[in-house]
This record gives sequence, C-alpha cells and structure tokens, in this order.
Amino acid sequence: MSDEFGAYIHIPFCAKRCDYCAFATWTDRHHLIDAYVEALLSDIARNVGNGMPVVDTIFVGGGTPTLIDPMALARVISAVPRSAYAEVTVECNPDDVTPEMMRIYADAGVNRVSIGVQSMVPQVLLSLGRTHVPANVAKAVEAVRAAGIPTFNLDLIYGGAGERLVDWERTLTGALALEPTHVSAYALTIEAGTPLASQPERHPDDDDLADKYEMADEMLAAAGLANYEVSNWARPAHECRHNLVYWHQGEYQGFGCAAHSHRAGRRFWNVRTPDRYIDLVSSADSVEAADEQLDQQASRMEKLQLQLRLREGVPFEALDGDALPGVVELHDNRWTLTRRGRLMANDVSLRLK
Repeated sequence: MSDEFGAYIHIPFCAKRCDYCAFATWTDRHHLIDAYVEALLSDIARNVGNGMPVVDTIFVGGGTPTLIDPMALARVISAVPRSAYAEVTVECNPDDVTPEMMRIYADAGVNRVSIGVQSMVPQVLLSLGRTHVPANVAKAVEAVRAAGIPTFNLDLIYGGAGERLVDWERTLTGALALEPTHVSAYALTIEAGTPLASQPERHPDDDDLADKYEMADEMLAAAGLANYEVSNWARPAHECRHNLVYWHQGEYQGFGCAAHSHRAGRRFWNVRTPDRYIDLVSSADSVEAADEQLDQQASRMEKLQLQLRLREGVPFEALDGDALPGVVELHDNRWTLTRRGRLMANDVSLRLK
C-alpha cells in the first residue's frame, strides 16, 4: 500500500463531449461553475476540519479543468493542505492553455500538468470527436515550460476509426519532439452508453491495437521513457505519484461530483451530478452516494492485479510464470510482464493465485 495520501478534485464541465467518453461530465451546466467552485471549497474545508491528513498528491481531473477561471481553480487547489513535496497535477485541454493560466497554476503549487493530446493527426481527432488543434499542443507545452512547471504528461489514444499505423507513428513522433517527461498511451475502449458503443463499424481491431502498442513502447523506450505501468511511460523520477497511490491501494479523498475516495479500507463515491453535489454541500449534508468494503481475499487479489500491471510485478508465488514463456520474466524473485505480456495483462491476471 502507498504511504502517500492523495486528493482528487473532479471538474465536471466540458465544452463538447467526446464520442468515447463515459465520465461524469456535462456540456450544458456551465451556469453552475461558480456555485460548484464554492461547493468544492466548502467540502474541502469540512474534510480538513474533520481531520483529513495532509495531502501528498493532488490531481485535478474532469471533464475539463481548464474551463474554470484559473484564479478560481487556484483557490480550490490552495485550500487543500499539502506536504512540502506534494505533486499537484491539473488536466489541460491544449486549446485552453495560455501562458498566464500556467503562471497562475504554478503560483498555486501546480508542478505537473497532463495535456489531452490524443492524436497529432487532424482526421483522427475528428474521428474521436475531439475539437482541439494539434498545433496548439506545442503552444501549450511552451507555456508550461515558461511557467517553470517541471513535469508534463502527454495523454494519447490509439485505435480511433480510420487511424492507420502511419498516423499513430506521426502522433508518437510529434509527441516525442516536444520532449515530454511522461506519456500515457491508451487503447480506445468502448464504454456502454456512449455514441461510440452504438457504432460497431468504428470499434477498434485487436490486432491493430497490438501493433500500435508495440510501436509506442518501442519508440517511447528509445526516447528514454521507461514503461512503469502498462499504459504509462516516464523519464526517471517523473512517474505519476498520484496514480501510484491508486495502483498501490493507497488512501485518497475525492472532492466534487462522482469523485471516489478510499479511507480505512472503505471505498465510497459522491453523488453523480453537479447540481446534487452543490445542493448537498450547501445544506451541510453528506455528498456520499454509496460505498463498498472489500474483504481480505478480494483486496489481496486486487493488489496482485494492480501489481501485475506495474514494473514491479508480482511475487514469485503469486503466479506460475514458468507456464507463461515470453509473457512474463523473473526479476528479483518477482514475475514481470514482457511487452507481449502487457498486451495480455487481463488474461494473465486470471492466473494469479
């Protein structure tokens, strides 16, 4: 379990909803932004007053956090008591980023941003339902560097309809030219209830996804970004500490609608809509919607499944790795996935014991 304590802040507003997105986001509730910010501040203050630990990582996600006035977002971030070495991340839409916004973020303690690039190829962005301009990614990175923010992630998605292998190579080449300290590359997944789910002709092909994953791993590794989780690569000391809290079953507190928390072995999550969240905070009621408590065996298996996806792998006794040649390797008495094995991580996890 991670020793660090995290805070997640959910911003549920978007200018446009992507076809593949199943997150709790809304395009028609911008009139709630000011009230939502005040609700976040009240909710944070209430949790701090109830003895919430000092935070080691903060992640502001969404939705589109950059739709919020940067000074308002800075107020929210600054309201969370954090350790001197805290990692503070904000997800950014490249079209929204300005030098002034990044300066305000940096002044509030933001030392990591995650830029939603997805693709560097215009027609692929269109197929994903994205609206940003690839050229704005370079401008955003320039603004991040000018503000002195030391770590930035480029978030990529592969497998969109019509995306050729050469298009994906173009995206990777363009991303690496910006010299990121971290890259996340996710296969396009089909989420129930999304527009993409109802259009099977746009669904990705597994063999194509495998080819693109292998290309990504080869190019990113050659550029000095090491794979430390199946879909994440980083330069040394630039791994995402907040995500490692999740992957190591650490504790965290979620703020905002639909945000999840994990405290003392109990998982719980907030009401889904911003309207309801604002109303409950305003009336000093609990924003919790439901919870779950994993029993010891379920928690142990989840831990192994998460470890399997990480560079550290699983203990020798947790897997019959000798039966999986070319899929896992033995390092320091732990089984770790090979590149081929990472493509089969879900299947390998079924063999954990």
